[in-house]
Amino acid sequence: MAGEIVEGVNPTRMELLSIRKKRALAEKGHKLLGEKRDALVVQFFDVLKKREELKNKVVDAFSEANSSLEEAMSKMGYDSVKALSQGIKPFEAPGIDTLNIMGVRVPVIDRTPEETAPMPWGIGRTPQSLDDSTKQYRNALDKILLLAEAEGSMERLAVEIEKTKRRVNALEHIFIPKLTNTERYITMQLQEREREDFFRRKRIKALMESREKGS
Repeated sequence: MAGEIVEGVNPTRMELLSIRKKRALAEKGHKLLGEKRDALVVQFFDVLKKREELKNKVVDAFSEANSSLEEAMSKMGYDSVKALSQGIKPFEAPGIDTLNIMGVRVPVIDRTPEETAPMPWGIGRTPQSLDDSTKQYRNALDKILLLAEAEGSMERLAVEIEKTKRRVNALEHIFIPKLTNTERYITMQLQEREREDFFRRKRIKALMESREKGS
């Protein structure tokens, strides 16, 4: 790649100025894309840390909810708990929006809580552990939504990081070297022409002086 130049280039001063502008623009783009890549990597690891924390919270939330449910079933029996659970309001799928992070649209799950629905059983007629398990499972579900949001963000950030890395590498290892080589090539061609013109003028001058002396 080190010796490649832009194809079809004409070694003129106008072309040299054009190549210099393109190289300056490519170097600026390389710098900006490098900064974007680094910032996206930071964002990715921030979300990764959040995801690991959420995974632990999901496990803890389900463990807590399961313990309360087991306690309720031990007091009421499996069939009674199952019958009462039929009256719980079904979960409605949340809406999904997006958030722009440095040009990357990451998912944002609409977790706007509804008004706390009353338990579908009379107060005092069931053990507290049944109420607790219902609330704890709702909490676990909220944590799962947050985890899904983090997973989706990581996936999209990873895709954009890889895309940006390819662009940075292409500029660094292909386009900028090619433009630099082309600029060097045109400069050398122009310098060679100037030397040829200098010697041509010198020869012409010498011939004219010789003719003047001969006359």
